[in-house]
Amino acid sequence: MTDAAAADPTPDPPGLYDEEGEIRRPFVEAVAQTIARGDAKALLELAGDLHEADLGALIEALDHDDRTRLIALMGREFDFAALTEVDDSVREDILEELPPETVAEGMRDLESDDAVAILEDLDLEEQAEILEAMSPVDRAALQRSLDYPEYSAGRLMQTTLLTAPPFWTAGQTLDHIHDAADEDLPDSFFEVFVVDPSHHLLGNVFLDQLVRARRSARLDELMQERRSVDVREDQEEVARVFERYNLISAPVTEGTGRLVGVITIDDIVDVIEEEAEEDIKALGGVRAGEELSSSVLWITRSRFTWLFVNMLTAFMASSVLGLFAGELEKMVALAVLVPIVASQGGNAATQTMTVAVRALATRELSSSNALRVAMREVSVGLLNGVAFGILTGIGAALWFSSPGLGVVICLAMITNLVAGALGGIMVPLTLEKLGYDPAVSSGAFVTTVTDVVGNFAFLGIATLWFGLA
Repeated sequence: MTDAAAADPTPDPPGLYDEEGEIRRPFVEAVAQTIARGDAKALLELAGDLHEADLGALIEALDHDDRTRLIALMGREFDFAALTEVDDSVREDILEELPPETVAEGMRDLESDDAVAILEDLDLEEQAEILEAMSPVDRAALQRSLDYPEYSAGRLMQTTLLTAPPFWTAGQTLDHIHDAADEDLPDSFFEVFVVDPSHHLLGNVFLDQLVRARRSARLDELMQERRSVDVREDQEEVARVFERYNLISAPVTEGTGRLVGVITIDDIVDVIEEEAEEDIKALGGVRAGEELSSSVLWITRSRFTWLFVNMLTAFMASSVLGLFAGELEKMVALAVLVPIVASQGGNAATQTMTVAVRALATRELSSSNALRVAMREVSVGLLNGVAFGILTGIGAALWFSSPGLGVVICLAMITNLVAGALGGIMVPLTLEKLGYDPAVSSGAFVTTVTDVVGNFAFLGIATLWFGLA
């Protein structure tokens, strides 16, 4: 269980979601009617106690105009953390319509990582307007986080920490926690970071260990060393550290080890989901920022590039057919069967490419084991090629009453599935070596390989077998 879950065990409100996990329409309509009447009291009775995730789901389900009106009617009772639970485009639309003072006031009680998540997608001018409306202390803290590179640990971390010097005792530390003001403590925490006078990280003491210890025990006797992450480390690498060491939190340091923040597992779960979603979209030629709420024109522009690349590669594959135009005219059966070879090779290549791209992302595939993995995939392609070659060969022979045609398509199927397996792993590896994202670029090139090889192999073997030249 994460610290966030432990601190907020609120279950889903009964009846709020349907069997498919969607927020119930009657509830959304009731909220919309309340907003239309401008009845703030009734709105708070309906939505005032919702968890931030449920409130985010409600916001997305409402019509565009009702979203900012809901925030205005709820006033100080609106939890701005709900804006971290909605699509980026929805959040940007809402923030553009709200006065900067309202946003600044709403973010005052948020953890720094949630506040940064709200601000980071806005342009610099809008960020400046909101930051200007904040107190100098809050503004400086958020600006510092925003100055770190996008997708870095500095953007993910919370900057409100519980720290103590090594000479403090367990009793002193517990008394400090009890006496501290709420704004000086994180919303949820389960460890004390031990630091030297220069705020360099020495170790940590988990709260369960602190509570069990004698009150006279010093923190430097109780503390343990922590695996920290650098403030500029990429969020994907941070997620990998959490996975490798089974962490639920990690201190963030900069320079010579000065403690500047902490990242918790709830943020890493979001990172893992974002990275997986980005890879899935990239494999389909879709930009990472595309959401269901994105505009038609934005989606059209974002998809155009890879559709254009696919069109060019399709012309390359079709040009192979042009080389055998005379042979296709002499034997119509070839034109009927040629898509089968190319399609099957493309499917096999996509399977290999998907595994390769994911293995590259998780660092399981590297130059040290690339040859072994490539040979394994080629072997799989060969075995599947033989199996499907025999099946399609028998089918083609029976369909066109031509045993020779069955042999031709069998040989072509074997060739293309082997080529697809080899292309499916070599293309992503090559693209990564050249500095390109294999998830984004591999699909079009791998499909071209199987189309060209499949068409050329099938028509070339057929030309030689039947003497069509």
